[in-house]
Amino acid sequence: MRYTALRRRMAEEFGEIRADTLARDHVLAALGERTVNEALEAGWEPKRVWTVLCDAFEVPPRRR
Repeated sequence: MRYTALRRRMAEEFGEIRADTLARDHVLAALGERTVNEALEAGWEPKRVWTVLCDAFEVPPRRR
C-alpha cells in the first residue's frame, strides 16, 4: 500500500477532517506510542499503519 492509498482509505473511513486529526494528534500504543504521521516518518509501512488504525477503531473486515 502506498502512502496516498492510506490517506485515501483514512478519508473514506473517517472523513477528511477526522482523518487529518487522527493522523496528526491521535497517539496509538500499537504504533510505539506514535501518531500515524510520526509512524510513517519513522519508516512504518502504510499497510501496517492502516491495520493498526482498523484494529484500534474496530473497522469491520469488509472495509479494511
